[in-house]
Amino acid sequence: MKKILLILLCSVSLLSTSAITNPKREFRGAWIQCVNGQYLGKTPAQLRQMLSDQLDTLQQCGINAILFQVRAEGDALYKSNYEPWSRYLTGTQGVAPADGWDPLAWMVAECHKREMECHAWINPYRAKTKGTTALAQNHEAIRHPERMFEYDGLYIFNPAIAENRLHTCMVVEDILLNYDVDGIHMDDYFYPYPVKGLPMPDQAYYDADPRGYASIDDWRRDNVNMLIHDLHQLVREVKPWVKFGISPFGIYRNSPTGMNCKEGSATSGTQNYDDLYADIVYWVKQGWIDYNIPQIYWNLGTKAADYEVLVNWWNDYCGGRPLFIGQDIERTVQGVDPNNPNSHQMLVKYNLQRSLPNIQGSCQWYAAACVNNPGNYRTVLEQMYHSTPALQPLMPFIDKKAPGKPKNVNAHNYAMTGTVLTWEAPNAKKELDRARQYVIYRFNPGEKIRLDNPENILAITSANTYTLPSLKRGTTIVVTALDRLHNESKPVKVKL
Repeated sequence: MKKILLILLCSVSLLSTSAITNPKREFRGAWIQCVNGQYLGKTPAQLRQMLSDQLDTLQQCGINAILFQVRAEGDALYKSNYEPWSRYLTGTQGVAPADGWDPLAWMVAECHKREMECHAWINPYRAKTKGTTALAQNHEAIRHPERMFEYDGLYIFNPAIAENRLHTCMVVEDILLNYDVDGIHMDDYFYPYPVKGLPMPDQAYYDADPRGYASIDDWRRDNVNMLIHDLHQLVREVKPWVKFGISPFGIYRNSPTGMNCKEGSATSGTQNYDDLYADIVYWVKQGWIDYNIPQIYWNLGTKAADYEVLVNWWNDYCGGRPLFIGQDIERTVQGVDPNNPNSHQMLVKYNLQRSLPNIQGSCQWYAAACVNNPGNYRTVLEQMYHSTPALQPLMPFIDKKAPGKPKNVNAHNYAMTGTVLTWEAPNAKKELDRARQYVIYRFNPGEKIRLDNPENILAITSANTYTLPSLKRGTTIVVTALDRLHNESKPVKVKL
């Protein structure tokens, strides 16, 4: 009863909070995973309906990017030329959907229809999870068992083997060539999470070819570094507008001094650098990733990994590429705001991360939890933090040239439908310059034209027409073009 009362009090507290100023550009993502079993036992038609309902709800609360899991264990939730269909989709690895459905192709189309980005989310090294009892004959662990090692019930693509790096690059290239994805995304599973007393079975590989490394730990980190470098280079060569991002475990390293410093945070948990051999700071410094979403799933006050400690550390020491924060919805609403015992921690977390200059958005773990709206979390996104539309953060290190401005912008008045805005795409010589979407702004008579204020955005659309709501005579409408990386063109004005 006490817990229910806390949630009710929290809901009132959150929804009565005064309006806040939202940024014009912000990454607002959500992960849609396959490994939670939400697809099993459903027909393709039922799955499409379930996912369509999720996307509608996520769109309504302002989510502008979907990270869609398509490779969980050397398998595929798409028509792969290299790996078998996933058991997480059909129940049996290697068995295709009954009606020939391609989930990734469908998801890309559905996201774009809702003006969302779609990032294909892959796991780089996991070849078999503990719950998988049978592998398809065309799975890499069956075809090349010598390239795997077993650890705590898992099969892992051995990071030391060059053929495994090549295979993963081929998988990613296959996705890039056949799907209009906006990003390639990798999660936190690099070398497997360590089990106490269970050594990694790769000593013989290190002994055979240490490549000049005096430490097996440095050698392991270099194995992963080579994969990240190769994948980034591949993405740039095949489709330079596609973003390559990673969501690492929330702790880079634990500080040797017990205080936040360059070497690590004031934490005491599992570490990317020392335990998973993922040197995320190095990748950012080298420019090998385009965005970074550390999974800071803990609450404020967690002794081993405090949310406030960690968001400050990532902001201070890993902001060289766009930085977004991975949010755990269910944990957040179970925690109590240390400054307000009648509220959970959503408000204090969001206000903290938005106060830090290098953090440009967040990603929700997980999409279905956001849809389920525990503690009114989704409602608060919709009514407060995502109450205005948002363009994606800029990535000038990929491309900074804006597209041309829309052509022939006109407002047509129709008795039945009202005022319809129309325009034509600007000319473009290459894909990076092509207009992909348009932003429609509205300014009241006499109001100063300010494109930096998202309150003035009526819509972000990929169409070439837009039906305006009822507006005052003398209202100014502004239309701009966006390219694939959301570089924005010069404005075109129309007065009603």
